[in-house]
Amino acid sequence: MVAFTSLIATALAIVPSAFSAPSGLTEDNYNSAHTDLVTRQGSPWQWWTEGSGQFSCQQQGGGKYSCSWNGQPGGGMVAGTGWGSGRKTVRYSGQYNAKGPGYLSLYGWTRNPLVEYYIVEGSALLAPGEPWTLRSNFTSDGASYNFYTAQRVNKPSIEGTRTFTQYFSVRTDAESRVGTVSGSITTGNHFDAWSKAGYRLGNFEQNMFMVTEAFANGTKLPSGTSTITVS
Repeated sequence: MVAFTSLIATALAIVPSAFSAPSGLTEDNYNSAHTDLVTRQGSPWQWWTEGSGQFSCQQQGGGKYSCSWNGQPGGGMVAGTGWGSGRKTVRYSGQYNAKGPGYLSLYGWTRNPLVEYYIVEGSALLAPGEPWTLRSNFTSDGASYNFYTAQRVNKPSIEGTRTFTQYFSVRTDAESRVGTVSGSITTGNHFDAWSKAGYRLGNFEQNMFMVTEAFANGTKLPSGTSTITVS
């Protein structure tokens, strides 16, 4: 994930049941507290930005969020809803109207080993910051995926500045999945495929999130809107 350093305060709704804020945190101190990655990963939503551009996000309750973005060079954002982690089925639906680099993906971390993982369901333009290496191909939930790895060197992580591996399951039709989107993600299928290719995950200690991520990559700039409901 792009290393975002500034947190934008916005009108975030406290979402019910599995999507509610942790006990003891009000909206005001919740926003001000989420200035480091490990704390954000323990929250029920993601909302953070970097660099210049226009970015907005609103949590609408019931696992639904909406956002819009128009990034400038060096600018980007991540917005989404999350809860729990590990082996589960995540369902999503809505509108993903994106241009430029970014992903609609399920995203999270593990420890021991330290891994940042993505399951990419849609993208207007696949333009990763680090080179991807193809490791395998597999199918899950009726879709075909390519499994890639990448390495980030001395970048922010849930354990501070570290060098770590990223895992990416990328739908082979990801770049055509813009507009009305829906699907199911059986996470265990991806974990098993990664392990079969020789890449295991560690301990799940933070939430996973269905996120809209947008970022500038050189002269390629992101823009768009999304409204996604997660269950």
